[in-house]
Amino acid sequence: MTPAAKECKVIIPGPASVELGHQIRHALSKTKSTLHQSFGNGGNSGEAHGMKRALLCGVTYRDKTYSLKGTVNDVKRMKVLLMQRFGYRRDCIRILTEETGSESDFSPTKKNIQESLKWLVEGSESGDSLVFYFSGHGLRQPDFNDDEKDGFDETICPVDFMQEGMILDNEINSTIVRPLKKGITLHAIVDACHSGTVLDLEDIWIDNKPPSKADKSTSGGLAICLSACGDDEMASDTSAFTGKDMTGAMTFILIHVVENVPEITYGSLLDQMHEVIEQVNYKRCLTVPCLRILLGRRKIENPMLSSSQEFPVYSKKFLL
Repeated sequence: MTPAAKECKVIIPGPASVELGHQIRHALSKTKSTLHQSFGNGGNSGEAHGMKRALLCGVTYRDKTYSLKGTVNDVKRMKVLLMQRFGYRRDCIRILTEETGSESDFSPTKKNIQESLKWLVEGSESGDSLVFYFSGHGLRQPDFNDDEKDGFDETICPVDFMQEGMILDNEINSTIVRPLKKGITLHAIVDACHSGTVLDLEDIWIDNKPPSKADKSTSGGLAICLSACGDDEMASDTSAFTGKDMTGAMTFILIHVVENVPEITYGSLLDQMHEVIEQVNYKRCLTVPCLRILLGRRKIENPMLSSSQEFPVYSKKFLL
């Protein structure tokens, strides 16, 4: 096992029995019914009409001891959501996965991810909507700039991170957060370990301003991040929701809720995601008591919401 693999994305086994699989899918079905009753099934009013551009990265780390099986599935699901639910054009979505080959410009190498992050924000103007999605491993390392309250920089791991290094939250912030001009909205959805403040946004509903007083804000735009877990927690790859295919837990639940509630708010989205996760964690341990011992802290963690500025989470609709 490599040193990095000790803190990488956790593989949680799928249903240990057919009955458990049925119970998990029942929890999702029950949530779907509740959501429709609570919020209705309305249209997509209020959606932005500027340019829409998205960067989707899924890193498998093929043939490594720390490989993941669900990241490509995550990217495919996110692509469908963006195109069918939010009207993104195929030619405005850049996808980086290992399916294209290691020498391809669309392999999720450090260089390609860095260049694609620049592409994402390049030329954006007021009214534009941008999405950065990452499914893969996340790590953290000691912070030497005194701009992290917990003393650690959060990172994402490209496919070649063992050779080329990780991409730090500081770099992600300076590349896609700081350039955002007024009227531009960026959503980052990061399904990785230690991803709570991976964009270094200052508002996570507690004060996250850096001790060094470094400016991490936008240039007038709005950046919002949905992270799979807190900075000191681990995300999960699991087949618990599908009964077969591996998927990032946060990604699957996010898409499930958004697809079934077209006009859900940010606050309600987070609440419903937490409710599904609570049900799934409970049912897994209730049906298979030994999982309490086998999994230990390897449960599905609650996603986190952060932003570059405060906004009314229970009245603002979730729009990508």
